[in-house]
Parts: sequence; structure tokens; C-alpha cells
Amino acid sequence: MSFDRHLAEIAREYSQWTIWRSDAGRWWATRHHPISAAQRDAGCAMTIDADDPDGLRDQLRDQERRAGGQQPRRTGPAPP
Repeated sequence: MSFDRHLAEIAREYSQWTIWRSDAGRWWATRHHPISAAQRDAGCAMTIDADDPDGLRDQLRDQERRAGGQQPRRTGPAPP
């Protein structure tokens, strides 16, 4: 699967984040809205990164859990 397709799928799954891949090949996500002090204390971050799309999804799931949010519903096929 192309990295553009991965980007689109992750962006659709996590609509409260901006997703991108750097020129160096790292996968990044930044929240659209600031986090609260309580979320920061719970280990939430404004920006996260990973080596690959699966790692970024893992990081995003962890961030959603830490923020007390629900796992976003998938609207497309499950990742490979």
C-alpha cells in the first residue's frame, strides 16, 4: 500500500489530528486543538511520531486512551 493511502486512512480514522510523513520517512501526527493540563499530566502530547504507519496508529490509540476519548470508528477497511 502506498504511503499516500496510509496517510488518508489514518487521517480519516483520527480526524482530530493532522497526519503527515516527513522527508526523512518518519510518520507524524499533531492534534488540532490544545490539550488540557490534566491530559498533559496523563501523558498526552500535542505531536507524536513513529517509524511507520502501524506504529503511528499504536501511538494514536495510546493518546486517545490517555485523553479519555473513545477509539475512533474506522470507516474503511481494516489495516493489513
